[in-house]
Amino acid sequence: MSTIDTGLTFIRNASQRVSRANGWMGNAFKSWMPTGLYARALLIMIVPMVILQTVVAFVFMERHWNTVTRRLSAAVVQDIASLIDVYKFYPQDKERAQLRRVGQRLQLVVDFLPVGDMPPPGPKPFFSLLDQTLSKSLRQIGRPFWIDTVGKSNLVEIRIQLDDSVMRVFAQRNAAYASNSEIFIFWMLGTSSILLIVAVLFLRNQIRPILRLAEAAESFGKGREAPNFRPRGAREVRQAAQAFLEMKARVERSIEQRTAMLAGVSHDLRTILTRFKLELALIGDSPEVDGMRKDVDEMAGMLEAYLSFARGDSGEIAQPTDMEIALEDLRSDAERNGHTATVTFHGLPVVTVKPASFKRCIANLVSNAARHANTVAITGHRDHRYLTVTIDDDGPGIPANMREEVFKPFLRLDDARNQDEGGTGLGLAIARDIARSHGGDITLSDSPMGGLRATVRVPV
Repeated sequence: MSTIDTGLTFIRNASQRVSRANGWMGNAFKSWMPTGLYARALLIMIVPMVILQTVVAFVFMERHWNTVTRRLSAAVVQDIASLIDVYKFYPQDKERAQLRRVGQRLQLVVDFLPVGDMPPPGPKPFFSLLDQTLSKSLRQIGRPFWIDTVGKSNLVEIRIQLDDSVMRVFAQRNAAYASNSEIFIFWMLGTSSILLIVAVLFLRNQIRPILRLAEAAESFGKGREAPNFRPRGAREVRQAAQAFLEMKARVERSIEQRTAMLAGVSHDLRTILTRFKLELALIGDSPEVDGMRKDVDEMAGMLEAYLSFARGDSGEIAQPTDMEIALEDLRSDAERNGHTATVTFHGLPVVTVKPASFKRCIANLVSNAARHANTVAITGHRDHRYLTVTIDDDGPGIPANMREEVFKPFLRLDDARNQDEGGTGLGLAIARDIARSHGGDITLSDSPMGGLRATVRVPV
């Protein structure tokens, strides 16, 4: 392998490691980020504000505060140096009264102590801008000194070793230190808090129309009405809400047109079938006539099944329904037809559904199970989010690879459980269509009883 190939391989491996590291960091960052639009929008507003305030505070503290403190400390030290010069060059002032008077004019309290009153150096504070700046300025005098800036008093004590005494000076803290810098920080934090509260209130008003639009879309998907919904909020949100209302109107208009067309087709075909029945009744009884009557009855049943599948559950209003009573009615119907059925329900039984269509959905599954099994077990469970109804049987079941195929309209398996005399292959298709119109679905799986389990799950 040449040197170029080795280099290319190294670069390729390095790029792959970098890509994996970027992917890991991206996934970790996504896991830390909030998922809601409100939280993300609030974070977009807070993060730049915090960064801006931090940069401004750092620049102010580092430049303005340090500069002002350094200059104030230098001015105090210059005043002290002037007092030392007066002390050295005017020895005739034995009582040092003039020196104290000059110090008062400089807003300094000056006193002299014996030579031995210089305290040992104390512990330095971990972070004190005044202590650091004042110490740096006092070193320019060239004499031993001791300062106390840690106390809570408004005064700063400075002691300087002279030839025959110790000069003790008390200076105002604000004369050597930019003490009003905290006011800037407090104002900055206060205004930031007020702006943040205004942003939160404004953002909540902007997010609320989006949540109402989502709730209206979810209600429409479940076959329920969204009362008092109208476009609100920002222009883009109103456009989305208006588009949803127009789509909803088109869907409802399409369903109404389809229902009207099917009603006309149903009326015409039923009229023809009624004439067939009358003509067969006038012909008389014979084996051929009995066969024709059976075909006409089968045709009428198939027509009703087709129309029911195409018509769906249009026009029915969702309302609170006691599902435990509905399941008991289905059990009674199954037992009247000679089948063994049991019902168990857990949780609050009242659920908002379209009563007739949802009962028909469960009835199709129960009749499909009873047609090919001896025992049927119906179990209902309702929690805070979903209503789940399972229908178990001890029949032959359906192969796993065909459990999605059986939901296709007009599909009839040769040796499967939905092959019935006179059947149209629409029972499971109608049941799934009803479940999906409620925002749920139907799944098929193995039953603990040895047959098939049909699970209906719809949101409450």
